[in-house]
Amino acid sequence: MLGTSRIIMKKKVFVAVSGGVDSAVSAALLLDEGFSVTGVYFMLFGDEDTSSDAKKVCDHLGIELLILDLRESFKKEIIDYFAAEYKAGRTPNPCVMCNKKIKFGAFLNFALENGADFIASGHYAKIVEENGEFFLKTADNSAKDQSYVLYNLNQEILKRTIFPISAFSKEEIRQIAKDKGIPVANKPDSQDICFIPDGDYIGFLQKNCGFCDKTGDFLDDDGEKIGSHSGAYRFTIGQRKGLGMTFGKPMFVTEIDAKENTVTLSPAGSEYYVALLADNLNFLSGVFPENGARFMCKTRYSAKKSECKFLPLGENEARIEFFEPVRAVTAGQSVVFYDGDILLGGGIIKKAERKQKNDN
Repeated sequence: MLGTSRIIMKKKVFVAVSGGVDSAVSAALLLDEGFSVTGVYFMLFGDEDTSSDAKKVCDHLGIELLILDLRESFKKEIIDYFAAEYKAGRTPNPCVMCNKKIKFGAFLNFALENGADFIASGHYAKIVEENGEFFLKTADNSAKDQSYVLYNLNQEILKRTIFPISAFSKEEIRQIAKDKGIPVANKPDSQDICFIPDGDYIGFLQKNCGFCDKTGDFLDDDGEKIGSHSGAYRFTIGQRKGLGMTFGKPMFVTEIDAKENTVTLSPAGSEYYVALLADNLNFLSGVFPENGARFMCKTRYSAKKSECKFLPLGENEARIEFFEPVRAVTAGQSVVFYDGDILLGGGIIKKAERKQKNDN
């Protein structure tokens, strides 16, 4: 059922139990397979105990729930990182960093230190082993696939990790939960960044990270002022709506200069990019690709895959050239590489090169 050849009965697995239906069903499926299961709830922010749903799940399943207080690490590694990226004019994906530092960093260390053989979570992705090497593949349910945010894993992490629900649709997960009487079977999915549940990242930055509005200029592609805004941190590459003023035609954010507090706006058709620079690269095999290697890649979680060429520039940096221009390539987001359904690796977008007006 779980799609892994590493299942050994009575092995001990720590499951990240958030209180949602995906992690709850993950724990239940592992119990069905004969694992010794312990739930672990992460305290990530705030002073209130928000583990009530996780406790209900674990009580229903008859397993122990441990509380792992990661608030200090989460503040330093995720929230401070999130704020720093916006201050630099970039748009981060905090889930990528959370998976690297928290869910498959601090959690895995905690689990191994406390005698676990594996960790598990409700991610929609598939781990397979072939001839002693582990591969991360996209979930059977492509609509829920979360491989994009998992590119920082490595062989040591993969061999200790189980994703029990990778073969199921969301409807099937909810039905399993109902059939097992799990109390969160109908709980809605979380749609936003976990520490900004209302989706108001601007309000969060202002309230928690010292951001404040400061008048800056909207510029056109020639660097001429065409309007004013109240802070570059309010915008992201590719944005068209919510600019605060109209220009008589659709205009898109194509560049952000946080230091100068300027935002460049360009007409439709100009929001496409032909290349990018990426750093903080990681490849799950541990092997860096050859110069000129061709992959499919995604530059945002919800983006379609695009064909690209990989050109290494140093130990941990590369230039990525697209065969067809890609819309809204954004510094701070991740570029993630695929070979078919196999996730190869990825890195953080450092800079993007926009298509010029005279490019074909």
